[in-house]
Order: sequence, then structure tokens, then C-alpha cells
Amino acid sequence: QVQLQESGGGSVQAGGSLSLSCVASNLQYSSYCMGWFRQVPGKEREGVASMDTDGSVKYADFVQGRFTISQNTAKNTLNLNLQMNSLKPEDTAMYYCAADPCSWLVPDRPGLVPGRFQYWGEGTQVTVSS
Repeated sequence: QVQLQESGGGSVQAGGSLSLSCVASNLQYSSYCMGWFRQVPGKEREGVASMDTDGSVKYADFVQGRFTISQNTAKNTLNLNLQMNSLKPEDTAMYYCAADPCSWLVPDRPGLVPGRFQYWGEGTQVTVSS
């Protein structure tokens, strides 16, 4: 069972920056599709940024060049990061890290679709004040 642990959330004023990290452990395969998602109470979870097994990335339209997703691996763990700059109050949400084995045999990639990811962390809260 893959385990995901997020960190780095917090409170920041509008225009500020935060860096989120996620450690994925107990990996069974050499590569995973990874993603960052967010959710506010009463709304559906939405994709923020994702990285496929070939290193290609996708960003939600609302990111508008403000966020950068990256990852690095060490032994049997994978570290996924999300650098968030120029934060806005509307970025306030619980941010989740997600992983999926996403076999290369499946041409339809998970992208930013939450339902396509099998493993989830517990989330880290990001609050942006105006």
C-alpha cells in the first residue's frame, strides 16, 4: 500500500509563496503518475498540477504560471513538490497529494482527474489572506 504524506501548508498573505512537499513511500513500481489536488468545503476536489511517468506535466488553467510541480526519487521513496507563488485568496484550500501506478500500456492518462488516482494523502491546509 503506497503511503503519501504532505507537508508545507500554512497561512500566507496574498502575493506570498508556499512550498508543498509530499513523500510517497512503500512504492511497488518504479514510476507513478503523481498529482496535486485541492478541495474547499462544499466543492468537488479539483486538479492543480500533475506529472506523468515520462515527466510531462499538466496544470489547471487557474494556475496561470504561478505554480511549479517537480519530483525527485531516492531509494524506495518519491518526493513530489509544488512551489506556489503569487498566491491568491482563492487558492485557499486543503491540498492533497495523489499517486497512481498508471501503466504505460493505458493511453488514457490520469491528467488532472481526481478519480484516476488510486492513492491519496491526508492533505495539508493552505490559507491565503487578503
